[in-house]
Amino acid sequence: MGGLREGHSVDNVAYICQMLGELRQVAFSEGADMLCYLIEMAYVEAGDIKSGRRPRSAGKRDGNGSSGMAV
Repeated sequence: MGGLREGHSVDNVAYICQMLGELRQVAFSEGADMLCYLIEMAYVEAGDIKSGRRPRSAGKRDGNGSSGMAV
């Protein structure tokens, strides 16, 4: 998370986890099973990162937070 202190990183991952939980509920209510599954996988990953069971990243980033994905 390029330059952020560890406390900020934990807060950010906790926020992501919370948002993913909410998004999963919306996807579920819309009957979007595949989307629900993918969001749940991201939720599990975020939970593992938050608890320290998994590192934040397997690779090194350039620090700008960009994944290269168009939004």
